[in-house]
Amino acid sequence: MARKILLLGKNGQVGWELTRALAPLGKLLALDRQDQGGDITDFKSLRKIIGDYKPHIIVNAAAYTAVDKAEEEIEQALLINGEAVGFLAEQAKLYNSWLIHYSTDYVFDGSGNTPWQETAQTGPLNSYGQTKLAGEEAIRAVADHYLILRTSWVYCAYGHNFIETILRLAKEQQTLNIISDQIGAPTGAELIADVTAYCINKLTPNLTGVYHLVASGETSWYEFANHIVKQAKNFINEVLVVKEIKPITTDAYPTAAKRPHNSRLDTEKLTTAFDLYLPAWQLGVNRVITELLRK
Repeated sequence: MARKILLLGKNGQVGWELTRALAPLGKLLALDRQDQGGDITDFKSLRKIIGDYKPHIIVNAAAYTAVDKAEEEIEQALLINGEAVGFLAEQAKLYNSWLIHYSTDYVFDGSGNTPWQETAQTGPLNSYGQTKLAGEEAIRAVADHYLILRTSWVYCAYGHNFIETILRLAKEQQTLNIISDQIGAPTGAELIADVTAYCINKLTPNLTGVYHLVASGETSWYEFANHIVKQAKNFINEVLVVKEIKPITTDAYPTAAKRPHNSRLDTEKLTTAFDLYLPAWQLGVNRVITELLRK
């Protein structure tokens, strides 16, 4: 019998790529919040869709991701990132389904300069991180079989993200001021989706747990922006007006939500447990830049 997979949040950056990556693995039902049963905050409809479909695997790519807005909309963010995730965990347990869920480096306090391991002490700096941690804790408290995949600095050729923003600004402004004291690994939604599909094919009960999933290497937002512009010049040099990219500190660019300085994630647990290799961050970035510039 073919595996039945339920994907929630199909129209987000990660969900968009998951729709492609999961399709060959079995019978896929991909939903977003406007679809019947796809709103993860509508527990009645969600219960019915899960009960009728009885998926072997539930993949939750739905999330509240507006980091600054979450400071004002903490209840809504907690509903989506915390309470709804707990409900999904209950349903997964009820039907003996695997639950695959995505979390973030924002569950840590961003201190230090070494990559965070899965067992490190959490301490979110902002409301978004607090709500994502609440979702993790809800899963661990209830679900029997789950993967929580923490990632960071997600981008995609679909939707709004840092690459798209820098490409747009490089056509409009001669000088860009970019933060240089936050360090992480840009991670493509395509990579997240492909690794998810790969892991699904290797699932065994002893693999239940929390894993870190990011591309290899590290960079700052400032270095990331420089890389984007350098790559873009190979395609549209005559269109770019940017002359200089200046490094600035986090303090020079205040936001409603505090950002972590250290977003590095240690991926050894994932690569060892699932016997996989995570490519350098530049590889995925270069592909997306090319795709965006060819549109």
